Amino acid sequence: MPDNLTSDAPDFPALRYRAANLRRHMLTMARGQGSGYIGQGLGIADLLAALYFHELRYDPDDVSWPGRDRFLLSTGHYSIALWAALAEAGVLPVAELPTYGADGSRLAMSTLDTTPGVEIIGGSLGHGLGQGVGQALGLRLDGSPARVFVELSDGEMQEGSTWEAAMSGAHFKLENLIALIDCNGIQADGAIVLDIEPVAEKWRAFGWETQEIDGNDIAAIVAALSAARAPVGKPKAIVLRTLPGKGVPTIESREKAHFVRVDADEWDALITEFESLAEKTDG
Repeated sequence: MPDNLTSDAPDFPALRYRAANLRRHMLTMARGQGSGYIGQGLGIADLLAALYFHELRYDPDDVSWPGRDRFLLSTGHYSIALWAALAEAGVLPVAELPTYGADGSRLAMSTLDTTPGVEIIGGSLGHGLGQGVGQALGLRLDGSPARVFVELSDGEMQEGSTWEAAMSGAHFKLENLIALIDCNGIQADGAIVLDIEPVAEKWRAFGWETQEIDGNDIAAIVAALSAARAPVGKPKAIVLRTLPGKGVPTIESREKAHFVRVDADEWDALITEFESLAEKTDG
C-alpha cells in the first residue's frame, strides 16, 4: 500500500515548490530538444502538482497497483508536463528527462502507454473522456474505490466524441469520474475557432457537477479537487482557466500558439527569468 494517499491537510508551500520544479523540468526538456509544447505544459503545472502530490492515490513503485486512481492525459501533446510530474513523483528517473523527444526515448512528444505511469495513448484528441467513462464504469462494476481523472482541453470540446462521452458519464452516474478541462484559449492554429463558451454551463447542462476556477491558483485547485470527492450521484467537471507559459513572463506575453517558438539564444534568459520569479515565490 503506498504512503501517498489523498490528503486532507494541503501543504501549499510544498505544492508550490513542486509546481516550480515541474516547470524547471519542462524548461530543461524543451531546451534540450530546442522545441516542445512548453506553453501548455507550463500552464498546467499547478494542476499536476496538486494532483500528484496531494490528491491522487498511486504507488510510484508499482504503476499497475489495482487500487490506484487513474490520471488520463487526453491531450497527449502535453506529455512534457506529464513526464515532469512522473519524474518529480519518482515514477521516472529525473536523469531521463533530457531525452525528451529524442529518437528511441520513452519520453515522446505525445504520450504512449508503454511509458511507466501512462494510462492511455493521448494526442488524437476527443478520445480521452470516452476511455475515462469506460474505465470509471469498469472500476465501479469491480467494486473499486479508485477514481478516474481525465484531463482534456477547450479545443478538444470541438470534438463530437467528447460530448458523447459526457452524456454517457452522466447517464451512468459515474461519480468516480472527474473531468479536468484545461481552458487556455488555443488550438493547433492559434485561438479557439468555435465559440465554446459558456464552458461550465455546458457541462452542467450535460448533467455534470461543475466548478470553474483559476487553473493557476493551487489553493483553488486543491479546494476544487476536495469538493469533487463528494458522493453526488453524478460525474464531476472542473473547468480550469490557465495561462499558456505560466511562470515565464516572456512566454506568457507571446502570441498564444499551439507551439511556442523559442530560439536557441533565448534559453539562458528565459531560465534566469523563471528562476528569479520562482525564488521570490518561494521566499
